[in-house]
Amino acid sequence: MSRFDSLISAAKAARLKAHAPFSNFKVGAALRTQSGKVFGGCNVENATYGLTVCAERVAIFKAISEGERQFDAIAVVTDTDALTPPCGACRQLIWEFCGDVPVVMSNLHGKVEELRMSQLFPKPFDSSNL
Repeated sequence: MSRFDSLISAAKAARLKAHAPFSNFKVGAALRTQSGKVFGGCNVENATYGLTVCAERVAIFKAISEGERQFDAIAVVTDTDALTPPCGACRQLIWEFCGDVPVVMSNLHGKVEELRMSQLFPKPFDSSNL
């Protein structure tokens, strides 16, 4: 049993709520606070695709809007053989709001990979660049 099993389960549950009528690419994410609270998120598509919001960003925005500011991990679940990492926009937001947290990628078949944000986003732009 992994320390991320419950986080992966929460991301799987969030994935079931995805609104992806155009791509049918459903993504679930779960963000855990340092106190152990979990915020789930799913991708929400629209016909233009450009206004689609990714599952990771939904989870982050939900947590921030509830006053949370300290996070220790995020999980992303898709129904693909190759595990799906966060997109570039999500990497930026994960870095800014969560820092160098573990990113746990999983699929519906039990495959799991954990990378730190610094591995996924080795040269981030953040407030230290301003």
